[in-house]
Formats: sequence, structure tokens, C-alpha cells
Amino acid sequence: MSAPRRRILIIDDHAPFRSAARELLEHRGFEVVAEADRATSGLQVAERVAPDAVVLDVRLPDGNGFDVCRALKAANPDLAVLIVSTDEHHARHASDCGAVAFVPKTRLSSADLASLLRGAHEDRTAA
Repeated sequence: MSAPRRRILIIDDHAPFRSAARELLEHRGFEVVAEADRATSGLQVAERVAPDAVVLDVRLPDGNGFDVCRALKAANPDLAVLIVSTDEHHARHASDCGAVAFVPKTRLSSADLASLLRGAHEDRTAA
């Protein structure tokens, strides 16, 4: 029996990025259960679908990803949140909000996403 597929939520206001991230993740065996384009809708969707992990942009039209990350982690401390941004200066703030990692959008690959998300899941299940 194979392991269950990890359920992923993508929160990003750029539809082309969401589409590319979905394709990369699904190619690596993840199940993208939902997408959101705003902070508020992302939080609502996360509550409704209970993902295993979230791929989260920093800049959203109605808030910032760091605040969303804190809210997601407050609701579910075991949730793996991966911060993505075009601004590499955001990397230093990713761990402050509880994210498992930061990945620059310009260097996003299916292998990187899969490795980070699987590693975060393994860390949580080993604890």
C-alpha cells in the first residue's frame, strides 16, 4: 500500500505561478487540494480543506504572507508552510513566522518543492 499523497494549498495572487506550482507539485506526487489568490480567502480555504502543507506568496493584495503564515501556524502548529517570493530579501523573515523554508520564485523546481515539503512532513511525523 502506498503512502497517502500530501495535500497542498497554494496561496498566491498570480494565476500563472499557481498553475506552474500545481503542475510541479502534481508531477512529484502531491495533491493540490485548493488554490487562493488572497490572504483572507487563503485562510478560509485552509480551514476548510485542512492541507498538510501550504505554498505561500509573501505579497498578497489584502495582506502579507508572513502574517498569513503566523495565522496558519497558530491554527495548526504542525502545518508545513513554504514561503515563496520574487524578493530574496524575504528569506530572512521566513523562519521568523514559522515557515519551514523560503524558495525564490525564480529558482522554483519540482525537486526543490518536493524535497522541502517531504522533509517537513517527515520531520513532523518523526516527532
